[in-house]
Amino acid sequence: MAGGSLGVLPGGVSGPPAEGFEVAYADRGGSEFRASLRDAWAVRFEDVAPVRAFKSYKGQRHLPGLWWSSTAGGHIGYESWLERDHVMLLDFDASVVGISSQPFWLFWRSEAGKGVSHAPDYFARRDNGTGLVVDCRPADRRKPRDVAKFEATRAACAQVGWEFRLVGAPDAIVVRNVRWLAGYRHPRHRLESVASDLLAAFAEPQPLMAGASAVGDPIRVLPVLFHLLWLHELTADVSVPLHALSLVSAEVPR
Repeated sequence: MAGGSLGVLPGGVSGPPAEGFEVAYADRGGSEFRASLRDAWAVRFEDVAPVRAFKSYKGQRHLPGLWWSSTAGGHIGYESWLERDHVMLLDFDASVVGISSQPFWLFWRSEAGKGVSHAPDYFARRDNGTGLVVDCRPADRRKPRDVAKFEATRAACAQVGWEFRLVGAPDAIVVRNVRWLAGYRHPRHRLESVASDLLAAFAEPQPLMAGASAVGDPIRVLPVLFHLLWLHELTADVSVPLHALSLVSAEVPR
């Protein structure tokens, strides 16, 4: 992303703010902005453009890519498989209504007075309007300099009422289950007549395959069932491996 307001000097450092925190971000039209965090906290960061490009080159250690998000209705970038797993989990989170990657640069001064900057990995908007900022880094790869940036980001988020999460490797079973369901996240898997029958069939909890077979041919029914599980209209415990005997039930409206 080019431009004066987002320009970052070598090493990821830009002109530091006189005090507090500043953010720089770009809208989907390419316009760039820089303001104090307090003045920008109400920006819809779930709708901004990434402030960094997702580069791909021969021999790189990380594997960047694009995740098609059913929440956002479009692609969201990631820079590693760890980030991919976490954007998938954000996409699966029923409380999340918007997601963006590399949403802004955060600028501040270190205790020594030097300018520091950091671009968090994700911003998510919850259905109650609150914000969530996520950084992904394996626990064994958090160097002191990185930890200082993460803690500064946590402090900045606290000032404006956002939650901050520093996450490492997620639960392997949850990831496998959600990755399977994610294969059915696209709306094309929703057949309304089958969906209605499934919601009725699972009004009381029962085994996954038994309920699907009661509705019709599993080859036709199961993709719809998995889509409803992705949407949380049907629920199952994803902390244990999903299988034919997994108990599934219709979500009780809140």
